[in-house]
Order: sequence, then C-alpha cells, then structure tokens
Amino acid sequence: MALDHTAGLNSLGFAKPPSETRVVVAMSGGVDSSVVAAQLAEEGYDVVGVTLQLYDHGAALAKKGACCAGRDIHDARRVAEEMNFPHYVLDYENIFKDAVMDEFAESYLGGATPVPCIRCNERVKFKDLLETAKDLEADCMATGHYIQRKMGANGPELHSAEDSNRDQSYFLFSTTPEQLSYLRFPLGHLPSKEATRALAQKYGLPVADKPDSQDICFVPDGDYAKVIEKLRPGAAEPGNIVHADGRILGTHEGVIHYTIGQRRGLGIGGLSEPLYVVKLDVDTKEVVVGPKDMLATRNIPIKEINWLGDTVFEAVAEREILVKVRSTRPPRPAILRAKPGGFAEVELLSAEEGVSPGQACVFYEEGSTRILGGGWIWRGA
Repeated sequence: MALDHTAGLNSLGFAKPPSETRVVVAMSGGVDSSVVAAQLAEEGYDVVGVTLQLYDHGAALAKKGACCAGRDIHDARRVAEEMNFPHYVLDYENIFKDAVMDEFAESYLGGATPVPCIRCNERVKFKDLLETAKDLEADCMATGHYIQRKMGANGPELHSAEDSNRDQSYFLFSTTPEQLSYLRFPLGHLPSKEATRALAQKYGLPVADKPDSQDICFVPDGDYAKVIEKLRPGAAEPGNIVHADGRILGTHEGVIHYTIGQRRGLGIGGLSEPLYVVKLDVDTKEVVVGPKDMLATRNIPIKEINWLGDTVFEAVAEREILVKVRSTRPPRPAILRAKPGGFAEVELLSAEEGVSPGQACVFYEEGSTRILGGGWIWRGA
C-alpha cells in the first residue's frame, strides 16, 4: 500500500504494529471502500467498518447505481462478515438532509448548479463521520476515494490520483489540513480501476463485479427538478425564455429545469441558430438563451476558499496555477488573485464555456500533482 511510508512506520504512517492501530473505514458498499477495508484487515489492522444511511431507505432499495442505498448497506455488512471485522450502520438522514439536500434545493432555486457530493464529503463524511471515528478511538479514517495523501516538508499534502481517469480531487478540494492529517486514501496510487477489482477478486469479495455508482445518491433517476419539487413543493415558478437580445421565445415551468450551457430540451425549436442557456435570472424568473460564444468566461469570482498551500493565502497577491471548473475537464492555466475575507478571483488564460455559480473551482500546482485547495464559483459582489 503506497502511502507516505517511512522506515519504522506501518503502512498507515504510525510507529506501532498494525494490530495496535485502529482504523475506521467509511464503507459505501461499493468495490472501492470494500477493497480498502479488506486490504487493511488482511494487513492486520484493527478495522472498524462504518456505513452511513443518508436518505430514505425505502426509496433507496429500488435504486441501482447510487451509493449508500439499502442494498449497499447489505453489501458492506457482507464484506465485514467475510473479512471478520465489526461493522456499524449510522443513521445520518437528518444530518444529510440539513447539510446537503436542503442546500442542493436552495441552490437550484437560486439559479445555481450545485455539486452535492463535495458538500457531503465536507459536511458529513469528513466532519461528523470523522468525529465519530475519533470517538471510536481510531488512529485514522480511511476511504475508497481515488486521491493521494503524501508527506511534504510542511506536513501531509493532497495529490491527484495516479489514474487520472479515476481522480476525485475535484470532489475533495475542501478537505482541510486538520482532516488531511487524520485521513488515509489507500487506493490513490493504483494504476486503474481494474487493479482495484483484481484486489477484490483476490480477497474473494462479493462486490468484486459490482457496477460503480453513477448518480447523485438522492436523485434516483437524474431528475433534479422532481427532487427539488419534493423538497420545496410549489417553489418552482414559471416565467419566460428570453433571447439575450430581448426577444421572448417561449415560457418555462421554473429555472430549476435548466442549467448554464444547456442546449437540448429548451422547448423553443424551429429557430435557425442553436441557442444555449447563458443566464438564469431568478429575480425576473427568466431563462436567458443566446449563441454559444456567450458562454465563454475568463474571469471567475470565488468564495469560501479552502487553501492547502504552504504560504498564507492572502500573503501572495497573484499566483500562476492550474484550475478545474468542471470535474470532467483537465486543469487549465490561470492566475489566482487573493481577495480579503476568503474570496478570490480566477483569471483563465483561455476562456472556458458553461461556467456556472454553485460549481467548484479547484486549484492545482503547476508542474505537480498537488492540489492547493479551491473554492465555490459565485456571481460576485
């Protein structure tokens, strides 16, 4: 297990035998976290598996391809039985609704495009669950995320996964230095998902061939609007679909049905030019559409900065870095300008299309795999 391993330390970085090192493994029931738990158990660690019940169990049981559903709790328990370590299920439904689902609904109603998986890591898994791990007197907590923790000159650093196709750094930028000191990511060094599944086969795990989760766990069919209507009945208000030049092209049933950059399903067919959603105006209830070139953005205001660099964030006025504004796109060159009060501005050296408030902007060190933190894109003051 290629962690920050040093002579005299075990594979999790502690100067004591694995049998005297307790590690809580956050188990979703999928193959990744199951392999982490099985590998650590085989190495002789004092493993405690914990699975979170995050949302309505009844609705979850019929859902394939989402984490932490009823079937997944069952699968996590089976792995624990197979590898002979204790496993607990914690009811976090109220915490999850308050910390993640409610903000998801409010963000969409406010015309933003949220990323609830980041908030779940930040506010639930790496906050409440991490505190639970400490209450269980664990030395550390391990997860199945594809990201690396490496020791640097000033302490642990966050680095992209070895396999760029599986890298989850975009979803983990808000990990704080304090959390990083307690967390371990045993899969980050693996070359591919196939290597993870090979380990699952080696350990004889029942989830070895289980499909990866794809969706936001509480949006069973990808219909965000339906979930928001359930959380905020009657909150979606109809309005006009307006061209950027002022023409009214049609009507809509609520801005929650649209995202920045959307082209299909606008309900305004028959036009000669392809049009995209370029703005969601909640105050006027307007969905503004325009040509593709209107989506291009170079200057992005950022709030709620989580900084993982070695120097104080505000101490350097400008930094040349790489940034990601979409999880599926590679990092691109930018200038990061620090602002007072935990704010910043990112200037992209080349324009990016479809940048939306509510999404994350993640910072990367040039010429390195290190993640320097990030923040949340907003409309600006």
